[in-house]
Amino acid sequence: MAGRTARWGVALALGALWWWGVLRLVLAPDAGVLEGAVAIGGWGLSLLPVHCVPKTRAVGAAGSDQWARAWRRWQAVRGRGRGAQPG
Repeated sequence: MAGRTARWGVALALGALWWWGVLRLVLAPDAGVLEGAVAIGGWGLSLLPVHCVPKTRAVGAAGSDQWARAWRRWQAVRGRGRGAQPG
């Protein structure tokens, strides 16, 4: 329970810091690099794929061998595989 509370506290604090940076950029004429860095950093963190799992645990994930086989098949269909005539 304490871990969950701590995570929520950190998330709320970082969210408040991000909103401070964004609002300062929009409303304050003297906003500068610090506010911009906070706003851009928070936006960049939102792009992280936090719901990804390793390929070994992902259901239905294609392994690298499947990609290689598909590539060879595609090359063969296009006539560029091994043994294809140049030209």
